[in-house]
Amino acid sequence: MEEKLSVCLINDSFPPLIDGVANTVMNYAKVINENHGKAVVAVPYYPNTDDDAFPYKVIRYPSINAGNFIDYRAGYPFSYETLEKVKEDNVNIIHTHCPFASTFLARTLREPLDAPVVFTYHTKFDVDIARAVGNGYLKEKVIKEVVKNIEACDEVWVVSEGAGENLRSLGYKGDYVVMPNGVDIPKGKVSPEEIEKATAGYNLPENIPVFLFVGRMAWYKGLDIILESLVKVKESGKDFRMVFIGGGMDREEVEKYSEELGLSENCIFTGPIHDRNAIRAWYSRADLLLFPSVYDTNGLVVREAAACGLASVLIKGSCAAEGICDGETGFLCEKNSASFSKKIINLCEEPEKMKTVGENAMDKIYISWEDSVKNAVERYKIVLENYRGGKYERKQTFADEWLSAEGEILDIICKAKAKGKNLKSEVEIYGKTVYDNSLKAAKSFNKRRIKIKNAAKTKGRKMKKAFFEKIDRYF
Repeated sequence: MEEKLSVCLINDSFPPLIDGVANTVMNYAKVINENHGKAVVAVPYYPNTDDDAFPYKVIRYPSINAGNFIDYRAGYPFSYETLEKVKEDNVNIIHTHCPFASTFLARTLREPLDAPVVFTYHTKFDVDIARAVGNGYLKEKVIKEVVKNIEACDEVWVVSEGAGENLRSLGYKGDYVVMPNGVDIPKGKVSPEEIEKATAGYNLPENIPVFLFVGRMAWYKGLDIILESLVKVKESGKDFRMVFIGGGMDREEVEKYSEELGLSENCIFTGPIHDRNAIRAWYSRADLLLFPSVYDTNGLVVREAAACGLASVLIKGSCAAEGICDGETGFLCEKNSASFSKKIINLCEEPEKMKTVGENAMDKIYISWEDSVKNAVERYKIVLENYRGGKYERKQTFADEWLSAEGEILDIICKAKAKGKNLKSEVEIYGKTVYDNSLKAAKSFNKRRIKIKNAAKTKGRKMKKAFFEKIDRYF
């Protein structure tokens, strides 16, 4: 009889905060629960959340508001309550999707659960680190420690070949498996009625091309290239509407810049849209997706647009353009506004070409989450076999000792708490020896933790302070 799969998916972002990785985790959990076994999601606590709405178990571990420092809440992954809740589901695979707090939690859970840790590299985190601590020595130290965190996992997945190359460029020396993400949008455009409902109230004249951007409003997504290109498009005499869907810390600056460039009448900023049907309607209404990002490692929005027959204009050589054939399944240009605007102006003269290439994209580059997660599940089985066969060589570092000790201590606390519920009857049945032995073990592990923490102060105080206090995500 085949072993039932039980996967703990861990990430630093999750509703009410939505981003591409949160969307990935939600779809992994949904498809695993429906077709392949059981999924439980462990994520930082956010106030005013309704986790009962999800068709799978969501565990919230402690977190704090990081203010304006980062977009996310800073999670504290060393919580015995988290381990206690995860153990209820007999987890045999731990899958972390973020190299910060999530992966510390995954490594802490590995020993008590006796389960392998899979890490997926979704995002070029060096860009986010630079935003938080600037470029220079501190950035390099933080990146080095984060790469060590990734290397400590049993298996590493990347969402594209380009993502793997980027991870290597940061100092990662291990192996990786390419595991592309899917999209949760079905093939085909929505009805005219649904388009009208989603786009009502916006100034979208008939026979005027509509360009679309969907994602975080951050400059590193290439938003300056879009705006500066559109200035040239407007100067060429072309009328258009540019719709930006998304929120983010740079949104106000982007809107202000569009006004300074004289694009106020042409640009529409909707803010975040969480209704997936509404997003699908916008893809169905638009004529081109403009996505000049070299930051994204996979560019899910390109596949989402393709599902609705919408072609994308992308930067040649970017991860988002991986698998795209210029003029057949998308449009490629150089990373500058001159090349980008020239492509847009030419396509405005050939509306049928935009439509044809969009239909090609729908047929050739679309991948559903069902297919994507099915591939992942097949690899999970190999990971389990390799882990139990001792094929993963664990790098024993100082951090491993510390995290293993934390995991063991959390496990003892869980067991002690479980015994404590019926302490009187336990003592009557097993005698005072059970209690004495448990207390002795707890003291022994506590001494080990104190010893490790004291060693940390002398061996790596400066690194630890930089890592846990300055990193933009959670420490």
